[in-house]
Amino acid sequence: MSTATHTQDNPDLQQWIGRQETLHDEIVAAPVKAMTATMDYPDIDAAAVPGTPLPYLWHWLYFLPVYRQSILSLDGHPVKGGFLPPVPLPRRMWAGSQFEFHSPVRVGDKVSRTSTIVDVSEKSGRTGRLVFVKVKHEVRCNGATAPAITEFHDIVYRDLAQPGDVPPPPQAAPREATWRREIHGDPVLLFRYSALTFNGHRIHYDRSYVTEVEGYPGLIVHGPLISTLLMDLLRRQMPGADVATFKFKAVRPTFDLNPFTVQGVPSADGKSVHLWAADHEGWLTMDASVTLR
Repeated sequence: MSTATHTQDNPDLQQWIGRQETLHDEIVAAPVKAMTATMDYPDIDAAAVPGTPLPYLWHWLYFLPVYRQSILSLDGHPVKGGFLPPVPLPRRMWAGSQFEFHSPVRVGDKVSRTSTIVDVSEKSGRTGRLVFVKVKHEVRCNGATAPAITEFHDIVYRDLAQPGDVPPPPQAAPREATWRREIHGDPVLLFRYSALTFNGHRIHYDRSYVTEVEGYPGLIVHGPLISTLLMDLLRRQMPGADVATFKFKAVRPTFDLNPFTVQGVPSADGKSVHLWAADHEGWLTMDASVTLR
């Protein structure tokens, strides 16, 4: 049993609610080509022709966190403060996201992203204190007033693993999938995705750090990478699908020690798709859903 509270008892963190920043970028070709190769598509140059719509979630290749080396902390993230609140807990994970896709983002677009911290809340559960931060991102193209993408990003902070901690019981993934693809989340794939997103978080590439400091059994496959692979499964099975919304929730960490699968089932009416990821033992690691126009 866990209890949630807003941070009235922690005014320092609550002061971050409403904080906002706007970043600017351009959808240049090089990241698109590199991601196309990483996703193992053959026609790399064609993917980056100006005017080509970005595949869903590939906007994460832009607005990168270009922090100076001198302000990085032990885990590879920047020292706490700045835009995100300085939550006094060492582990930071991407818990999930919710998206509305209003219009395409295309190669060559000049884009802006306005980010707003909309909530900070705490829970106390079986593994101790948790702090959740929800950030709203709005991506706009070429000076438009209306966003092309609206995203809500859920971040969770937690303490390091302690002796005697009991992990939550695993949840079995659905057994009947219409689509299924096996992924080898090896260190090379994890390195390439970290490089593409300029993600310095050591849990994805530094085995001694992730096992000895954070107490995990192996390198952790990025939550955004798994969700991108889920949307890529949709792209492979339903080319040209017009996605209205997408949401995902990280259920259980995925490690590089074994292959995992991305799977899906479209609804009978063709208006939605249930997507999920499962580890090599069949445990659910990410649950997601798509609605189509």
